[in-house]
Amino acid sequence: MKVYQTNEIKNIALLGSKGSGKTTLAEAMLYECGVIKRRGTIDAKNTVSDYFPVEKEYGYSVFSTVFYAEFLGKKLNVIDCPGADDFVGNAITALNMTDTGVILIDSEYGVEVGTQNIFRTTATLKKPVIFALNQLDGEKADYDNVIEQMCEIFGPKVTPIQYPLSCGPGFNAMIDVLLMKKYSWGPDGGVPTIEEIPEEEKERAQELHQQLVEAAAENDETLMEKFFEQGHLSEDEMREGIRKGLVDRSIFPVFCVSALKDMGVRRMMEFLGNVVPFVNDMPAPVDIQGNEVKPDSDGPLSIFMFKTTVEPHIGEVQYFKVMSGTLTAGVDLDNITRGSKERIAQIYCVCGQIKTQVDKLCAGDIGATVKLKDVRTGNTLDEKGCDIAFDFVKYPAPKYQRAIRPVTESDAEKLNSILNRMHEEDPTWEIEQSKELKQTILSGQGEFHLRTLKWRVENNDKLPIIFEEPKIPYRETITKAARADYRHKKQSGGAGQFGEVHLIIEPYVEGSPVPDTYKFGNQEFKMSVRDTQEIPLSWGGKLVVHNCIVGGAIDARFIPAIVKGLMDRMEQGPLTGSYARDVRVCIYDGKMHPVDSNEISFRLAGRNAFSEAFRNANPKVLEPIYDVEVMVPSDVMGDVMSDLQGRRAIIMGMSSESGFEKISAKVPLKEMSSYSTALSSITGGRSSFTMKFASYELVPGDVQEKLLKEYSEQNTDE
Repeated sequence: MKVYQTNEIKNIALLGSKGSGKTTLAEAMLYECGVIKRRGTIDAKNTVSDYFPVEKEYGYSVFSTVFYAEFLGKKLNVIDCPGADDFVGNAITALNMTDTGVILIDSEYGVEVGTQNIFRTTATLKKPVIFALNQLDGEKADYDNVIEQMCEIFGPKVTPIQYPLSCGPGFNAMIDVLLMKKYSWGPDGGVPTIEEIPEEEKERAQELHQQLVEAAAENDETLMEKFFEQGHLSEDEMREGIRKGLVDRSIFPVFCVSALKDMGVRRMMEFLGNVVPFVNDMPAPVDIQGNEVKPDSDGPLSIFMFKTTVEPHIGEVQYFKVMSGTLTAGVDLDNITRGSKERIAQIYCVCGQIKTQVDKLCAGDIGATVKLKDVRTGNTLDEKGCDIAFDFVKYPAPKYQRAIRPVTESDAEKLNSILNRMHEEDPTWEIEQSKELKQTILSGQGEFHLRTLKWRVENNDKLPIIFEEPKIPYRETITKAARADYRHKKQSGGAGQFGEVHLIIEPYVEGSPVPDTYKFGNQEFKMSVRDTQEIPLSWGGKLVVHNCIVGGAIDARFIPAIVKGLMDRMEQGPLTGSYARDVRVCIYDGKMHPVDSNEISFRLAGRNAFSEAFRNANPKVLEPIYDVEVMVPSDVMGDVMSDLQGRRAIIMGMSSESGFEKISAKVPLKEMSSYSTALSSITGGRSSFTMKFASYELVPGDVQEKLLKEYSEQNTDE
């Protein structure tokens, strides 16, 4: 295989909503480039992209698939991404590694929420975008309506390159307004017939051609002057203008295809080969120190590992992009991220599960390697003396959680190893060993996302697992001051145990002064603070302890033991066993024994005195509240609102955004556990949402009573 230079390489992400036809288009692209001799189908389970067992089982893409094609003397590296919102992490990674996004739109359904989400990501990353209207042969395909919708949502930069002569099952011809030709196909697609534009279409074609010429000229002053002088541009000049417009996102070309029938695919491939930016046309990426790293084949060697898969008979396959320099097989590199050394023994160009061994790859190219010792997704490997490191792939926060455990408890360690490996393959699967909840929490982008992981663990690794509702990380606090004392006394032969602690607790508010007098009933308690400890709590809030002991009632050496007792109860609150927060404690009196007093005695006395005072201080349970934003089509907005209100949501606002309605709400985490499934059911999968932790708020009285009762019954059972 030829070694392609940086100025001969184009990297492209294939994107779109679930069902838009990306896998089918990838097959047609590979067929048109001669990489495969026969196009596979999803039904036959023989496509290049969906080759993992779980993808064949479910019939949809789970992982992004890297493939390449040699076309028109260039190398096109393409990453075909899953369309389901649950697997958005793959699309985000792909867009960071590539230079142009091709977004497929289903001509029957138009712009869907997932399409908008992906487009926002391209805007954030400042990547060029080409739209392809697919399935124009569908029963409900409506080109004009979809174009109108796209212009409304994405703005006037949407610029048709082609339009169909008819939509629906009879689709077999289109007008290309860049080349000003008519393309038509036989029933089986493939090689088109190219003809002059029919007389009845010339006016419309000329109008769209003029719009395209103007859009191309706007991106270059020289072209603009030439356009004003001559009123037209040559084909090469238009290509140059469109390329510059793509780079600065001032033009979004629209193509027409039927991926299933292989109509229009080769023409779009020609545009990708001739017009879209090369690697070195795009702004250089920036390393963690803020320095630009240009894709220079003669520069220092640096590669970024962006993807890991585990494949049968091979093991771990690591995918990388050459960020700078030229990578040759057998080179030794330093793993800048982990501080280890690696030898890249073999280099492959990849087409799905087919790997072609090569000797070298230049800056900007994408490849894979195997049998690395200590490399993780997101690591940077550099040649000796080079100190470049990248960290630019940012993933969305998880939206769906389940507690996970093996059916057989002895398999816990094996499960943890599998989960860590899977996190490497898809960083949006997040795993947390929660000390607070005493559960392993698996987080992801939705029910499909986690169900896919479960299938793989049970079918590939043969380890039965159980998903459970995760516990909620409640917090406990108090709302008024209370006093308590407790004497711990134990005598069982020999040295005994004795410790007595008197304390007052009250809610802690940052910056509030310490009262010098407390009153309970007819008794007054004057405080004289001798020492203060402020303990920031890892779960939020503080414990503030004032030593107000006078007259040596408790020796100073026992105060740390009392504080440990207080922390025991802060870590396992008296109401529900949840973490407690924002409490101020004044230890003002007590007793000790010259022989029997020790640290354990005062730790237990402090713990029990705190528990009693806490229960008398009008304690409350706090629950985590999340800011939730839901994007919904207007026709189902009422149903979504009703569902949210049934989840104790407080609606904060509503607005329209790009043809969809956006609902902003504050919702308790407890009510969000199955929300992704419910939202998909209500809206037919046409909606999406994001959630972000906002604050802890008091739970309603009836909810608190239920929680206390459940905790009490649980402790009784134990």
